[in-house]
Amino acid sequence: MTLRSPVKTRTKLPDVGTTIFTVIGQLSSQHNAINLSQGAPNFACDTRLVQGVTRAMEEGHNQYAPMTGLHALKTRVAEKIADLYGTQYDVDSEVLITASASEGLYSAISGLVHPGDEVIYFEPSFDSYAPIVRLQGATPVAIKLTVPDFTVNWDEVRAAITPRTRMIIINTPHNPSGKVFDASDLHQLAALTRNTDIVVLSDEVYEHVVFDGQPHHGMATHPQLAERSVIISSFGKTYHVTGWRVGYCVAPAELMDEICKVHQFLMFSADTPMQYAFAEHMNDPQTWLSLSAFYQRKRDLLQTLLAESPFKLLPSQGSFFLLADYSHFSDESDSEMVKRLIVEHGVATIPLSAFYTDGTDNKLIRLSFAKDEATLRAGAAALCQVKSR
Repeated sequence: MTLRSPVKTRTKLPDVGTTIFTVIGQLSSQHNAINLSQGAPNFACDTRLVQGVTRAMEEGHNQYAPMTGLHALKTRVAEKIADLYGTQYDVDSEVLITASASEGLYSAISGLVHPGDEVIYFEPSFDSYAPIVRLQGATPVAIKLTVPDFTVNWDEVRAAITPRTRMIIINTPHNPSGKVFDASDLHQLAALTRNTDIVVLSDEVYEHVVFDGQPHHGMATHPQLAERSVIISSFGKTYHVTGWRVGYCVAPAELMDEICKVHQFLMFSADTPMQYAFAEHMNDPQTWLSLSAFYQRKRDLLQTLLAESPFKLLPSQGSFFLLADYSHFSDESDSEMVKRLIVEHGVATIPLSAFYTDGTDNKLIRLSFAKDEATLRAGAAALCQVKSR
């Protein structure tokens, strides 16, 4: 029995219900399906991290951290960015440790976007961008990436910019497509935003998961873009601890000041023991420099295992994900295909239409290879049994 409230409510997000990830998760649980859907590792993190958190707790670091984060961790972040990308951020005024990358996204959008503003973003997209924009009384403006290569049509972006455009949200490496920005994308973005007050919000949580020897072209690699960008990243994605919910944000001081005004009332500070452990762990640069090769082996393994499947795999340049095309052997919607794979084959994936506000169906499903080898082998074996319909 549930309580019934006499209070009348007015929703701010009338078209937002249970996410596809929850729906797929529930259906997968019912059928004990192999999980290739969730972008979270199913393998253990480095034991040194767990030991670091335990040690921090035992040493009494169990109260609030400083609002903007532990100074030692902020220093490691600034040093890493300077070494990799060449931009120097002031540790005290331009680096913020957040309670997850998602909290960083919310704080940045809430702090910098106002009612009546417009925010350009690209679909398919991570599902939180548009709702956060709408909660500020602003208008999300979706531009669709080209399919199947998932590139940005910069002429379309140029046409979408109006005097009300306050922000452009970027995600590279891209979830769900695995596409990464190149130098020409940064050149185009810099040209479009030059002499404007447009903020670039760059979601770079997969910054260390770029494949085939290619560099990560983040906003901090481009001096002009760095001056107008808020960059979000994730310790959870980098260190296989997505449940710890710690991320970071860097931005010029003028932008960071507004972000911190929201952050201090939303979370105040991220979890203290985790910050101590990450600060210690980051003393070894190999903890992030080895990540691309680690995940590339998983990508390559899944590609090899699916070579005999009926699916056509799209290239993955970065992230945890591969897209699989089934349009040549089935007319089913992507949601119907995903449900069939769970019910009949015992393997869970995600329909790409879930990443479009209008439900665009390109007959593509998303596979996560952030899994141990046994899971990848079992999931691929199930997908190889799929028949045309």
